[in-house]
Amino acid sequence: MYADDETVREILRESGDTWAVVGLSANEDRAAFGVARVLQRFGKRVVPVHPKAETVHGERGYATLADIPFPVDVVDVFVNSWLAGPVADEAVAIGAKAVWFQLGVIDPDAYARTRAAGLAMVMDRCPAIEIPRLG
Repeated sequence: MYADDETVREILRESGDTWAVVGLSANEDRAAFGVARVLQRFGKRVVPVHPKAETVHGERGYATLADIPFPVDVVDVFVNSWLAGPVADEAVAIGAKAVWFQLGVIDPDAYARTRAAGLAMVMDRCPAIEIPRLG
């Protein structure tokens, strides 16, 4: 409903290879840790975004999207749905090309705002599942 296969392919193939992963920490038990590893295996640069600003998978972390000193192509969101809308707004503000809300992360209003701002967006899907399927 919030992304067709064409949009998923566009983000995976054409939006760029620098992915900020919001919610990514060094906690190996969290889904973001494993998904970030999959993204790296498929050639994406993963930039951790977490209040702790930890280095994860060899990449320096940043506390916020605004702290990242280089362009970000895709913002992958691993936070609770009630926190996801402001992250999508930050993605628009930093000039990202696309936003990806992970499985279970749903905010229809954020989806509408992000699309209205001209960004590609996927909601309630996982790139670790979609890359092998469509990438």
